[in-house]
Amino acid sequence: MSESLPGGLCNRTLDTIVERNRMVEVGEPYLTLHSAMSPDPVGAVRVFGPGPETTGAVEKVVYVALAVPAIGLDSHMVFAFTRGNSPVPHFTLDSVHAQGTYAFHLDLIQRAELATHLTYLDWSHAPLSPTYDDVETWEGLSGTTLGPRQFAMMSPWMLVHRADEASFIAMDGPVGAYLDHWSSLVLGEVPADVLADVADTDLAARDQRNRANIFSPEVDPIWGQVAQLLNPETMEVMRRQLLDNTIPTELPDSVRA
Repeated sequence: MSESLPGGLCNRTLDTIVERNRMVEVGEPYLTLHSAMSPDPVGAVRVFGPGPETTGAVEKVVYVALAVPAIGLDSHMVFAFTRGNSPVPHFTLDSVHAQGTYAFHLDLIQRAELATHLTYLDWSHAPLSPTYDDVETWEGLSGTTLGPRQFAMMSPWMLVHRADEASFIAMDGPVGAYLDHWSSLVLGEVPADVLADVADTDLAARDQRNRANIFSPEVDPIWGQVAQLLNPETMEVMRRQLLDNTIPTELPDSVRA
């Protein structure tokens, strides 16, 4: 069976991140997902940590696939997290086909308050502006159901839309542009003026709080839907892998042979 459009976009992105940063997978996969709605597995959680050849700021990569044909859901997500004390943004991509509609979410999640750190903003996000401005003019895109609380935790350069098939296919270009810029930050040296600009920020503490909010069931209703599709325990195993950069040393009981 050929790979779906959302799966293809997300997996190509994941493969590029893993290859460029020489990440190593924990389990193959870390967790297989099952649902009462299907006799077959409905997805997987993959976790990657640093390997002996890893360089740069990336410390953990988490990929989640969830496909439930009975309800017309095909969802893929990748988060690449940088070190707790690094100002380099996190990378995130969601690619989805649900009930006949495509959707995507692409962003670099800032590690310091952008409004009060202009030097940091100009380094971390401003180079994305040509790509962002171009995508926002595309036909075939419409709004999403994200609320203001969720927008507040992401960057102003977040691209998040429902899309027709042609527009979704065209997202290969913007995803590549965001990923290339992010890779240049990850693998390059952080300029001294950027470090000075964010010196007033406890980067690790801010990241911990922001991630707790981004992945909070009280903020994002998707977690309640995941709990219904799978079960609350499996949902929590998934969510915990997104909250910090701890690399698991054991697989969950549900996936042990």
